[in-house]
Order: sequence, then structure tokens, then C-alpha cells
Amino acid sequence: MTADTITAADMRINARWLIPIEPSGVVLEHQAVIIQGSRIVAVLPVAQADREFRTRETINLPHHVVMPGLINMHGHAAMSLFRGMADDLPLMTWLNDHIWPAEGRFVSEQFIIDGTQLAMAEMLRTGTTTFSDMYFFPEIVAQLAHDTGMRAQICFPLLDFPTAWGSGPDDYLNKGEALINEWKDNTYIMPAIGPHAPYTVSDEPLSRAAALSKKTGARIQIHLHETEFEVTEAKEKHGERPIERLAKLGVLGAKTQCVHMTQVSDSDITLLADSGAHVIHCPESNLKLASGLCPVHKLLENGVNLAIGTDGAASNNDLDLFGEIQTAAMVAKVVANEATALSAHQALQVATINGAKALGREHELGSLVAGKLADIIAIDLSDPFIQPVYDPASHLVYSNHGRAVSHSWIGGVPQVQDGKLTRIDVPDLMLRVKDWAEKIREQQAV
Repeated sequence: MTADTITAADMRINARWLIPIEPSGVVLEHQAVIIQGSRIVAVLPVAQADREFRTRETINLPHHVVMPGLINMHGHAAMSLFRGMADDLPLMTWLNDHIWPAEGRFVSEQFIIDGTQLAMAEMLRTGTTTFSDMYFFPEIVAQLAHDTGMRAQICFPLLDFPTAWGSGPDDYLNKGEALINEWKDNTYIMPAIGPHAPYTVSDEPLSRAAALSKKTGARIQIHLHETEFEVTEAKEKHGERPIERLAKLGVLGAKTQCVHMTQVSDSDITLLADSGAHVIHCPESNLKLASGLCPVHKLLENGVNLAIGTDGAASNNDLDLFGEIQTAAMVAKVVANEATALSAHQALQVATINGAKALGREHELGSLVAGKLADIIAIDLSDPFIQPVYDPASHLVYSNHGRAVSHSWIGGVPQVQDGKLTRIDVPDLMLRVKDWAEKIREQQAV
């Protein structure tokens, strides 16, 4: 490009600070992001952008850090309607005595619509631009995310027993394959296979899930090694650890996302590293349910790709991924007994490029690089609770919370402007949420 050549583009974002994620560990100052259509065409100093580009729209963010949108790699979106319903209970009591009965009473298509919209509103408002969902009526969640303009991995449920969405494994797999075929080439929706857990899915459906993944290229997400009880029971029942069983059945591979992994042995780490499987860390849910602690530092040291998720709001109880990475960084240090474990920059990578790798989309998501999709967020660092600013990366992880997110774009389309959602009717949504709260409260009182 010569000095007198000026290129036209759609939008320019001028940022006080920019964390591109790639290259890693870098904080740039006074940068401009140039967007044409749905993609980034350049990331360059403001002074250079003045000389080389003219855009239809310019957004000045003089007190903000700009970075890639966050990727929430595990959750159950509609369970936002169960937020705070059965707190302070261990996992199996929480599931068996409270959550599964409540799902049996309340889960319907309308429950999924309203609960998912509530979750998307919270995620967008706190910096998430891509989320992974594993819940009932996945076809509804896929359409909702698509219509809202959020990227989503939609994992259809697979269990041995009937639910509101299907009669059993055959039904789940048939519906799931249809979902994969419908959305497989969509830039927003990434259909995936969601066997619930080794203790709720028997060998034959797990093997069929692996075969479907191989046939379609769809990824597999499964709750795995979430509690000590799960691992102990599996060894008594099957004579092997759950991850060993998955490996034997062909489920464990480079397209597999293992959620939780709080009970991890050296042999488990070897299996993960050798297979190329990804670990999805959910620290706050693991802490709240007293499930255990994931050895984050050890996994990363052994080359295992680690991404992060909030889990559902019923066991967290929020979907703020900035809060999640703060918890992840703090807990990682204690588990490793090493203050340098999971640094601020590593924590930001876990919530961006590592999630993109788990999705197989690191070539177009997870960092601010020319050619990638313009999934971008801006965080306002001007508030007193983040002052003074010495290191923006440190502040994002240790001092920030998601409510400081002021702007969000997905594919260059604004989703949050000056802290306000642009594509979700919040007052109408709150009326529907209030109706659900009254229904659920009445049922609990019976």
C-alpha cells in the first residue's frame, strides 16, 4: 500500500488498549480495528489507520480495552430460569432430588425459549459472543441463537432414558443427526453431540455417538470425571475409569470436549494429551457443588487444550465469563501451589483462542487478527473500581467483572452499545421471566 492509497471500509474502532490474544501476552496501545462486512481487515496503530483507511463509521473508545469476544464452552442456557432454586447441595442430591424433578415439571418449548433468551441477554451483556449449550429442544436454541446473531455450539442431549425431548437413545440420535444436517454449514450455529455423562449413557449409544461424529464431523461434549463418586462407581461397575471406557469405545479424540475433569490422574492426562481431547473447565460450578478441583496448570503443562465454561446458572449462579476466569486463575494457583500458574494472559486465552480451538474454529475466532470474524468486545476501564490502570490484562482478570463490558459486535453487527443490548427486548423478556418465577415458586411451595 502506497502512502497516497486510501482504502474504504465499513467500520473503525479506535481503542486505548487492545489485547489481540495472538500474538500471546501482548497489550497494544492506541490501536484501530478496521472491519469490512463480517471480518477484520486490519489491526494497526491509530496514526497509520488515519493515513490508510476511510470508514463509514468510527467508534472512539478512549478509556477502553478491546479484545476478542469471549467463548463460553459449556452451559445449559435455559436453566437460567432455575437460578438459585436449589443451592448448597452436593451434585447428585441437587440433580436427583431437585433439578431432574423440576425439569420434568417445567421443561417445554416455551421454557426453552424464555430461559435461553435470558441466558443470551446475560452472556452478551458480560462479553460472551459464542456459547456452547447442552440442553433439551436444541433445535429451538439453535434458531434463537441464529436469529439473535450469537454464535453457538448446540449439543443435542443423549441419555439412556426418556426426557421431554425424546423417548430414548434411538430418538435422540435420529433427531440429533437431523439437527447436524440442518446447521452443519452455518457460520453461527455449530451442531454437536451431547452424551450427558458416562453414568447416564451406556456403551452402545456412546459408540453410536462416536460413529456419528466420525460420519458428520460434529464434535462431542460430555460431562466427565466431575466427582470422585463418579470415578469410584465406574471403577466398581466397569473395572476402569470413565475416561478409559470412553477411549475404548472410540469416543475420546480430537473432536471431544471433556467437561469438568476434577478427578484427574497422570494416566488420564496421558489419555487426554495423546487423543487431542479438550478439557472444558467450570471452576465456579465445581466449587459450588463441591465437585473437586481441576488441575489446570498440570493439564496446560502437558499440552492439553483447556477452555472454560460457566455451566448453567442453576449451579454457578451467573454466566459472567470474566468472573469465571478470575476464579479459574485464583484456584489454579492454589491447586498447583504456584503463584505463576494460569497467568492473566493465559486466563484470557482460555476464554478466547482455546475455546476456538475446542470448536475447531481457531482459524476465524478467538483473536483479533486480519481475516478473522469481527467478534469483538470493549471493556470500559474508567470506573473507580478498576483504577489506576497499570496492566489492562491484569485488570480484566483480577479487578474486572462483566458489567464493565460496554460494546460487543458479532460478525461486525452491534450486540451491545454503551452497555445496552441491541437485539433482545429486555422489558418483554423480564415479564416472561417473572411469570416463570411465579409458576416455579408456587410448585415449590406445594
